[in-house]
Amino acid sequence: MKLKDGFITHEMDGKQLLVGTGRTGFAGMVKSNQTAAFLVDLLKTETSREQLLAAMLEKYDVAEDVASRDLDKVLETLRSIGALDE
Repeated sequence: MKLKDGFITHEMDGKQLLVGTGRTGFAGMVKSNQTAAFLVDLLKTETSREQLLAAMLEKYDVAEDVASRDLDKVLETLRSIGALDE
């Protein structure tokens, strides 16, 4: 999976904004926390859920079940706005 073409990120005041350009059908923006921004950056190239989870576990001091749940929330948000190419 990866971030669909037409979705871009922008850093502003230490926060990452995910914005859909006109051709995505999503007319808005999503403000990401640090963890979500980390995942969105990884999704700029083809990656799997397993790779995303492994990267989270390597970067953050968190239990696997907590990381997995948080990852699923981020992926669901991205799916809900049509930002994932799966």
